[in-house]
Amino acid sequence: MQQKVVLEVVMKCQKCRKESLKVAAKQDGVSYVGLEGQEKNKVVVIGDGVDAIKLTTELRKKVGHAQIISLVEQK
Repeated sequence: MQQKVVLEVVMKCQKCRKESLKVAAKQDGVSYVGLEGQEKNKVVVIGDGVDAIKLTTELRKKVGHAQIISLVEQK
């Protein structure tokens, strides 16, 4: 089943946004990565078997503070 993970990440510049997309795209099972929100501060990841905890940890190491907003299974 596909999962949709929405994470809120503190991103202060365009370089941070680019880095967060790269980190998310490198995770196993990811089929879509994008930014949402008025300030482009939410990273949306859709994929099969995406590990949300591992993704959040990697974003914290590379970009800055990150937290999981939602984790939903898609049909």
